[in-house]
Amino acid sequence: MNLSAFNALDPRAAADAVRPALDVPRWIDAVVATRPYASVAAALETARTAAHPFTDEELDRALSHHPMIGERAAGDSAEAALSRGEQASLGSADATVEAELAQANLDYQQRFGHVFLIRAAGRSLPEILSEARRRTTNTPEDERREVAEQLREIAVLRLEGMLS
Repeated sequence: MNLSAFNALDPRAAADAVRPALDVPRWIDAVVATRPYASVAAALETARTAAHPFTDEELDRALSHHPMIGERAAGDSAEAALSRGEQASLGSADATVEAELAQANLDYQQRFGHVFLIRAAGRSLPEILSEARRRTTNTPEDERREVAEQLREIAVLRLEGMLS
C-alpha cells in the first residue's frame, strides 16, 4: 500500500491497515481522521504526536502484541510478521550475549511486569542488552515513559514501511 491508496481507503479499512503499527485505538483514530495526507512525512508527523501521552491501559494493550526481544513472534498476524522482520534484522549473537539477553529480559519482566520493549531497527544485540540493563534501573514512572517513546518509534517506522 502506498500513501495514495491509504488516503483512498474508507475509515474502517484505513484503521485496519494501520492497526499493526500500533494497536491503540485513540492513535489509530487520529492517524485515520487526519487523512488525506499530502506526504508520507505528514502522516509520520501525525503518528509521532497522536494520542500523546498514552494511558497505562493503552500501553498495556500495545505491549500485549510484542514478544520478548530475541524471541520469534508466534502466529500469522500482521503484528507478528512485522515483529519477526524487525528482530530478524538484528542478526545472530554469540551464545553468551543470547544468554545475557534472556536473563536481562527476565530481570526486566520481574521488575516491571511486562516485556522489555525497544525499537530494534538500527540497533545491535549488545546495544539492546545494554539498554535492557540500564532501563531495569528506571523507576516505574520513568520506564513507562520510555516504553511509550519506544512504541511511538516502532509505530512510526512501521507506518513508514507501510506507506512507502
